[in-house]
Amino acid sequence: MTTMFHSLLRLIASSLEVPVVILLILFANVALFSIGWLIVEYFTERRTMTVYVPQMLEALRSGEDVGACIRRSPLLIRQKRLLAELTHHPDFSPGLRRSLADNLLEAEQARYDRVLKFTDLLAKISPMLGLLGTLIPLGPGIIALGQGDVTLLSASLLTAFDTTIAGLVVAAVCLAISAVRRRWYAGYMSDLETLAYCVLELQEKTP
Repeated sequence: MTTMFHSLLRLIASSLEVPVVILLILFANVALFSIGWLIVEYFTERRTMTVYVPQMLEALRSGEDVGACIRRSPLLIRQKRLLAELTHHPDFSPGLRRSLADNLLEAEQARYDRVLKFTDLLAKISPMLGLLGTLIPLGPGIIALGQGDVTLLSASLLTAFDTTIAGLVVAAVCLAISAVRRRWYAGYMSDLETLAYCVLELQEKTP
């Protein structure tokens, strides 16, 4: 009975080797895609969005048309849309406008969180797959060692090392991308929140 269970476990473990390797290859390609995505994001958003918040606050409070000031700013399109939305409801009460601002800011934060979860998840799963890819071939490798089959032992160890390296590299890349994006997005949200509350204050003063 014990031998049967051991054989069943060995069958399950050996059947996972190919899916684990395929997933690691897929995750490695996704990590490369994420690097490209980060570079594109830098050149299309990060580099062009040079908002000096105190200067923009002064422009908003100078009496100039708020909508024109928002459109002329170097903010991202979705950020301009968020601030403009706060000016489209002059009949709302101050409390209702603040509730709308909080809702829009939470939606923007949720968008950033979804982007971050993508690489965060890869960073957590990749080492697990790398560990599976390390342990699974060791069973046949140990058997081969007992039988004196050096060729099978070498192949098993090579697979174990390769999967470990792949899992750790993917995790390291995804962690680095998440760290860079988290810093960017925290700055975006801080600036956007300050500007949104400034627009609310101006709306409250508008007769």
